[in-house]
Amino acid sequence: MVNLREKPYYLNDEQIQWVEDTISGMTTEEKIGQLFVNMVADAEERKPENIKKVLDAYHPGAIRYHNAPKEELWEMADCLQNTTKIPLLIASNCEAGGNGGCQGGTPIANGAAMAAIDAPEEVFKMAEISAREAAAVGCNWNFAPVVDLLYNWRNTIVQLRAFNDSPDDVIRYAKSFFKGMKTQNIATCMKHFPGDGTEENDQHLLMGINEFDCDKWDRTYGKVYKELIDEGVMTIMAGHIALPAYSRKLRPGIRDEEIRPATLAPELITDLLKGQLGFNGLVVTDASHMIGMFGATIPRSRQVPQAIAAGCDMYLFFNDREEDFGYMMEGYRNGTITEERLQDALHRILGVKAALNLHRLQKEGKLVAPKENLAVVGCEEHHRASREFADKYVTLVKDRLHYLPMTPEKYKRIKLVYIGSEATVIAGMKFESNDKNIISDIVSQLEEAGFEVDAEVSAKKGKIEEFKKQYDCVLLVLNIQGFAQYNTMRIKWDEPVKQPWYMSELPTVVVSLSNTNNLIDVPMARCYINSYMDHHESFAAALEKMMGKSEFKGRYNENVFCGRWETRF
Repeated sequence: MVNLREKPYYLNDEQIQWVEDTISGMTTEEKIGQLFVNMVADAEERKPENIKKVLDAYHPGAIRYHNAPKEELWEMADCLQNTTKIPLLIASNCEAGGNGGCQGGTPIANGAAMAAIDAPEEVFKMAEISAREAAAVGCNWNFAPVVDLLYNWRNTIVQLRAFNDSPDDVIRYAKSFFKGMKTQNIATCMKHFPGDGTEENDQHLLMGINEFDCDKWDRTYGKVYKELIDEGVMTIMAGHIALPAYSRKLRPGIRDEEIRPATLAPELITDLLKGQLGFNGLVVTDASHMIGMFGATIPRSRQVPQAIAAGCDMYLFFNDREEDFGYMMEGYRNGTITEERLQDALHRILGVKAALNLHRLQKEGKLVAPKENLAVVGCEEHHRASREFADKYVTLVKDRLHYLPMTPEKYKRIKLVYIGSEATVIAGMKFESNDKNIISDIVSQLEEAGFEVDAEVSAKKGKIEEFKKQYDCVLLVLNIQGFAQYNTMRIKWDEPVKQPWYMSELPTVVVSLSNTNNLIDVPMARCYINSYMDHHESFAAALEKMMGKSEFKGRYNENVFCGRWETRF
């Protein structure tokens, strides 16, 4: 059983008494409900009457939501916390700024951008801003930081979200992230145990596999988890990622077909994470609609209770509330979830709530910050910080033929070629890209800087000599991003005229607003820049540097060359 007096809870007698009294006063249905993190999907589900129905019927222990305007999310949180019997954990996904907490939140810098800056104190500032904005809309739990290690440059899930492939760097940055989050009453949740970044597959589509042997895992991912557990991280998200070497070591004789993702593997959660690594906190599954779990080799009726039986303490998202609740209840009744395991999970869940003093805040009517605190979301101070971060992380990877600086005097007439992304899937829902807004912003910034910009997509290439007379340079902007649809993300040249035939005809500057590894598809680029983020401040900083008004300060990881020789020149 969990020890609530020890790390990461450090509960006193009063807090422990609240935990014990609360659990003893629960019905069986309320106990089972605490195991679930419910998704509030849209405006319809945010209505007070619908919130009440969910709380009354399923008693979830925590809530996550799809991003919406800050006022709507504040109203949702206020309604939730005023309606619930037991205070709720309300989770955000602020990995890179307040934009992970609500629409209009301030994007600051993702993991890759922070590694480009290489300054733990800057990670602290990013996390502090994220925490302020998340807390303003009512959040008290943050699904971050990402502590995966990007060893495989083809990986699409954490290519930008992870810091890099250095365990020591990740440890330094994550510790600073924890401290930034602690400036508000928010619990952190590092992810995705046992570690993403060794392969290119997407757990949204199939089970991930970390193929490291036990010794190598101990030196890398294990080192990261052990250090950060010792640092006092309160919660950890388990990924739909198998670790076959440890499953075989801890379960001698296990057959290949019996190897499960961590979310369903007791040898990985109970034995390795909670046992060998000594994690005394709360484990939540990654989203259960992901095919890495949903499409596992056992039916969902067994997956739902098996995740808790394996050692996970909370189950992230219902597929169908009534059905999944029934599966969990049946798993308890038939002994898949033992009474001891249920009690342990409940103590960990309530332990986190007590450590955040949610029970006291509930009595005082202060579970949600005053509405006037919403002014901090997207405020000018935070956008100024975003500009300062961008100035530090934008990275020049190469400029072999010295195309830079790119000035109106040198390249007055620019042909803008933009390659964007298709619709993306987030937490099981499809969202259209915002490419039109990004293109418009880029054109505006270029024109304001004195350039003449043609962003139209021609029907055909036309005569090369005419093209060269019409333009002075080409600016190729890449914004290839997204997951949950493909196992690999490569540039899709959606129009033949956009294909890089122009690179040998005119000076071409390539700027990536997202994935850092696009040189695999444009190795012939003589000038290539990573700006990591697709928001206004990021491109503004890149443009300033391209024009020679400030120096490039970001550092790149060798992964940018994709393990190829021809990408370097």
